[in-house]
Amino acid sequence: NKKKARSEAVCCEVVALVFGFVGLIGVSAVTGLPMWKVTAFIQENIIVMETRWEGLWMNCYRQANIRMQCKVYDSLLYLPAELQAARGLMCSSVAVSAIALILSAVGMKCTKVVDHRPRTKHIVLVTGGCLFLVGCVTTIIPVSWTANVIIRDFYNPLLIDAQRRELGEALYIGWVTSALLFVAGVILLCRHAPRIGDDEMERMVNGPGYIYQPGVNYQPGVSYQPGSAYAYQPYSYQPNYSAPPGSVVYAPNQYM
Repeated sequence: NKKKARSEAVCCEVVALVFGFVGLIGVSAVTGLPMWKVTAFIQENIIVMETRWEGLWMNCYRQANIRMQCKVYDSLLYLPAELQAARGLMCSSVAVSAIALILSAVGMKCTKVVDHRPRTKHIVLVTGGCLFLVGCVTTIIPVSWTANVIIRDFYNPLLIDAQRRELGEALYIGWVTSALLFVAGVILLCRHAPRIGDDEMERMVNGPGYIYQPGVNYQPGVSYQPGSAYAYQPYSYQPNYSAPPGSVVYAPNQYM
């Protein structure tokens, strides 16, 4: 049973590690891709020979499906608010996901990098799972925020058709990446957060080498005789009382 439970735990850890690794690659790709906003071809804006992409770091123009030119933004303040916030959140997501992946690899049962005690490995894996969830949150917030701004501007009647944009491929990759990071964090937390090793739990309950053993084992049908080691000895209480001088002390044997 222990061997089977160990193999199941290792399998869950490997699955979570794979999901986290793919999620880290996805977060890095979303951060670097310029395909956050794409030109919308609607009504009069039917110039299909040129496509414009806008990302966190640069905007690109592609002409006739042959040539593509990209230019890095000259100033951070030139970007809209959602892209400025997305820069910081996506960079944080990359860093947090990388740390979570390292902790998950270090805390696996099949590795011997940290302490071999189950409780220590559980703490490391739970920390990695929490960081995966943090990476999921820091990824889905900028992606969803940017998508909301694109949809809001698309239906804004004050904008012309050339100013409208559509959802780029990077946003869809970001949503999938957030789901992968969420699954990795949930697997680690659900598998290891409420659990602890049997030996560790026994030591916590009984203490290190101290087991309670009663001194007398009660056996029904056995009467304990007076004078034995465990016989009941009645105790009479006699207060220490002294009569004051000149008073008469009553003695029961005096009147018999």
